[in-house]
Amino acid sequence: MQTISIAIHGGAGTLVKGMMTPELEIQYKAALQKALDAGYELLEAGKSSVEAVEEAVKLLEDSHLFNAGKGSVFTAEGTHEMDAAIMEGKTLNAGAVSLITGIKNPVSLARDVMDKSEHVFMAGEGAMFFAKMHNYEIEDPSYFYDELRYNQWQEIKGTDTFQLDHSLKKDSKFGTVGAVACDQDGNIAAATSTGGMTNKRFGRVGDSPMIGAGNYANNETCAVSCTGSGEYFIRGVVAYDVSSLMEYKEYSLEKAADTVINERILKIGGDGGLVAVDAKGNIAMPFNTEGMYRACKSSNGTEEVSIYKNK
Repeated sequence: MQTISIAIHGGAGTLVKGMMTPELEIQYKAALQKALDAGYELLEAGKSSVEAVEEAVKLLEDSHLFNAGKGSVFTAEGTHEMDAAIMEGKTLNAGAVSLITGIKNPVSLARDVMDKSEHVFMAGEGAMFFAKMHNYEIEDPSYFYDELRYNQWQEIKGTDTFQLDHSLKKDSKFGTVGAVACDQDGNIAAATSTGGMTNKRFGRVGDSPMIGAGNYANNETCAVSCTGSGEYFIRGVVAYDVSSLMEYKEYSLEKAADTVINERILKIGGDGGLVAVDAKGNIAMPFNTEGMYRACKSSNGTEEVSIYKNK
């Protein structure tokens, strides 16, 4: 019997217990649970892993709590530049978008790049033109306005400083979002979406939309969605590194994911975490920070919604 499973994340970083109010913690866990349940219900109904990860990520993008979609951080110009990627493990088809503005659900645009174009990665004006071709509504900037995000930006506006989304200098409200899933046919998929860095300049792009760095899926190995210090995840080609350890060294999913996050990425100075599944429905959710918003559910009875290392 094929095990179906899904795992999601909402960011990893300095989630020091005590920095967050009990009320806010309840909100985060409820948002994670909602996305988890929606993705899992699709898998139970026989839908594909691609449909499941897209739906889970869309719900996280729709929440102001996470740094993706509605909750995206402000750039140096006071705008929102969003990135997303999606990949299916059966065919290795993938779609990604970067530096897009006004799109409510960037993950859906990434899926349309995968399904409705001959390309993998579109960025900036070209990606926006593609979105308009496919009748995407462009949301007013007010849709993406969040007071806490705005105040974060005001603290460093006009400086050369940029702020990773898991800095102690700010409230514990952040998070690149992502999902991985294994469906009834044993096909796996991954999706990742982010609003990037506060006060980012120069059209900076992180790891989230980069296939192999922040997002990857291959039925022969695993599906991975990452969150953390993007520059290091790009240098470490983290998502593909997990897959490579499984393919070439025959590591289990858990061992490969743990090795990459707790050894290999730390060696080059990176911090963060990831969620991953394999085609047998196994799940891994390692992180090397104080916490990671995460949740998983499997037909083998596993279910978890957690924030800190000790839940």
